[in-house]
Amino acid sequence: MGLYHLSLALVVTFMAMSMLPQLSTAQNSPQDYVEAHNAARAQVGVGPIAWDENVAAFARSYASQRAGDCNLMHSGGPYGENLAQGFPNFTGRDAVNMWIEEKPFYDYDSNTCVGGECLHYTQVVWRDSVRLGCARVQCNDGWWFVTCNYDPQGNFVGERPY
Repeated sequence: MGLYHLSLALVVTFMAMSMLPQLSTAQNSPQDYVEAHNAARAQVGVGPIAWDENVAAFARSYASQRAGDCNLMHSGGPYGENLAQGFPNFTGRDAVNMWIEEKPFYDYDSNTCVGGECLHYTQVVWRDSVRLGCARVQCNDGWWFVTCNYDPQGNFVGERPY
């Protein structure tokens, strides 16, 4: 079948207790998502990612489907995808920062994750992903669900993110 996307099988849960000391005053605007991504991308010499309303519409549609259960299930859609959930005031920027915190687990020389999860991070900095759309929804249980979608998708086996 060729190269396939690894991050579809990945999920991240961020527990309430770990979020309490990290409450953020950041907002959830497109610019907040883009700035957080581009800061990480710049650190490794990757060009900027831009907000795309078509990708964002997909993210909003999928996030609304998860509001009833807040399950971290990937959409299976045409884009790369990172998911997160958090509580109590979990923002989109919190989600992006959580994915970026996986950076120490990415070993560039071996192009593998070492000692922890890193594929959310590699999707954030994937050089070929140039369009971004994200959404955040509060679930029925009070938790927040965040999804970011990337076009074109990244995390292809055997390819480096940058």
